[in-house]
Amino acid sequence: MGTLNGLFSQILQGEEAVRECAIKFLSSKLPLELLTKDAEEFLLSETRKVLADVTRDEFVTFMHILAGLQSLQTVSGRQQLVDLVVEQAELSKPFQADDSNCVDRLMDCVRQAMPLFSRNVQSTKFVTYVCAAVLPCLNAVTSSVEERDVQLEILKLLAEMSPYCGDVDISCLTNLYTCLLEYMPVPPAEVENEENGGVQTGEPQLQFSYVECLMFAFHQIARKRTDFLTAEENADRLKDFRTRLQFFARGLQVYIKQLRLALQGKTGEQLKTAELHRGPSQANGCFTFNTEPHQENKIKVVALRTTSNINVLIKDLFHNPPSYKSAVGLSWKPTTKPSGDTEGTKRAGSATLVQETVPAKRMASRPKHHERSIYHPPGGKYSERVGRAPTGGEFNANQWGFGQRRGGWRGRGQGLGRGQY
Repeated sequence: MGTLNGLFSQILQGEEAVRECAIKFLSSKLPLELLTKDAEEFLLSETRKVLADVTRDEFVTFMHILAGLQSLQTVSGRQQLVDLVVEQAELSKPFQADDSNCVDRLMDCVRQAMPLFSRNVQSTKFVTYVCAAVLPCLNAVTSSVEERDVQLEILKLLAEMSPYCGDVDISCLTNLYTCLLEYMPVPPAEVENEENGGVQTGEPQLQFSYVECLMFAFHQIARKRTDFLTAEENADRLKDFRTRLQFFARGLQVYIKQLRLALQGKTGEQLKTAELHRGPSQANGCFTFNTEPHQENKIKVVALRTTSNINVLIKDLFHNPPSYKSAVGLSWKPTTKPSGDTEGTKRAGSATLVQETVPAKRMASRPKHHERSIYHPPGGKYSERVGRAPTGGEFNANQWGFGQRRGGWRGRGQGLGRGQY
C-alpha cells in the first residue's frame, strides 16, 4: 500500500518527467495479481483522481491497469469501468463535428469501452449520444488525418455497440432511420433520351459499407421498438422504406452476382492476401478494381461479405411485418461461430464468406416477363476502408499518425494543462 501511495503522490503532484516515470512503473512493474482487495480499492480510488486530468495515452494506460484488477472482473466491476469511460467521453457536452479533438475523444472512449459491453453491461449511453448528437451532423465530421474515413469509423463503432444497447428514446431511432435513408435512394425517375430515343435512368452511388453499418444498427435497435415501422400512423413510412429496400436489393443482387463470378474457382491461398493498397484512385471512400490481382481478390472477398450481410438484413426488414430474427457477422470483424448470446436469432446462411475455394455455380435462368432496363451499380464503387478501422481493445495512438503528441482530455493547471488533442 505504501508503494502505491508513493507512486500516486508522484503522479498527482510530481513534475512531468517524474509523473511519466511513475505511470510507466505502475503499468509495467506492478504485480496486479498480488494486490489485496484493499490495495485494489485504493488503486481504483486514486485512479479516479488521476483521470480528472490525463492525456490520451495515459487514459489508455490506466484503463489497461484497471481492466486487470481481479475485483473488476465482475459485472458490477465492468460497469464501473464503463462509467469511468463515460465520464471521460463527456457525453453531457454538445458534440462539435468540426473539432477533430472532440471527435477523436469520443471514438477513443468508445474503443476503450467496447470490450466491456455485454448483455448486462449495456452501451445505451454511447449509442444514444451517437444517434442524438453525431448522426444529424455526420457529414460535417472532420478528422486530423487527411486519408482517414472518420465518418465510416464512427458508423462501424455504432454498429458494434448496437447489439448491447438497451431501450432508447424514439428520437434516437428516428435519427438513425433518417441517416440510413440518406444512403438508400428511391428508384430514380426514368427520363427520355432525345439523342438515342431510349430511356435513361439515374445511377445513384450505392455506399455499401455505410449501409451495412446503419442497417445493422437499425436492425438491432428497432427490434425493441417494432411499432416504429408497424404502427398504423407509420404506414407511409413503412411503404417508403419497403420501396427503398426493394430498389436497393435489385442493385445489390447484380453486384453480388458479379462478385461471385469474379471469385469463382479461387483457392483459399489466392484469397489470403496482404493489406489493401491505398492510391490516388481510392479517394473519397471509393475505389476501382485496378490494384494487383491478389489485392483485388481480397477487396472482392470483403465486398461480398458486406453485400451478403446487407442482403440478409433486407430480407428480414422486407417481411410483412418486418422481422428482426436474422443474425449476421459484421464484414470487418473476424469470422466466428455464433455464440448464442442473442436470443431469438437464426444463422444467416450466406452472410459470412469463408475463405475457401469458391465453387462454380450455374445460375438458373428465369423467364423474362417483359423487357426492362435494370439498374447496374457503378463498377467498384465501394469503400476501401472496410475492415481497416481499429475496433475494441486498446487503441494505438500512433496508428493514425498522432505520434506522441500530447493531448489533453482536460486542461491541467487551470487551462494551461497538457495541451489539446
